[in-house]
Amino acid sequence: MNPRSLSQREQHLIELYSYCQLGMTPQQFYAKWNVSQEAIASICSRSLSTVRCWFRKGRSYRRPTPTDLRHLALMDFLLGHFEQLPPELVNVLCLAEETSQS
Repeated sequence: MNPRSLSQREQHLIELYSYCQLGMTPQQFYAKWNVSQEAIASICSRSLSTVRCWFRKGRSYRRPTPTDLRHLALMDFLLGHFEQLPPELVNVLCLAEETSQS
């Protein structure tokens, strides 16, 4: 199977995404949404002990990676715009099973 060529618009989207400084700290996410640290661990595919280090002060503090910040920002976007997403897009995002149970 041959990969599909990218249009000018798709190449532009990749360029925009590449330079996007999308990020949200665990503290910002936790303050905005009523979620547990366990949920944040699940969103970022991290252990609970790692997430707990993100909320600590002093020597035991551990900084989240840029990837972690991006995961939280994307989840913030999805939570804030979930009702506006077309069902087809929700299905593509692997959320179909969750939405059918609601």
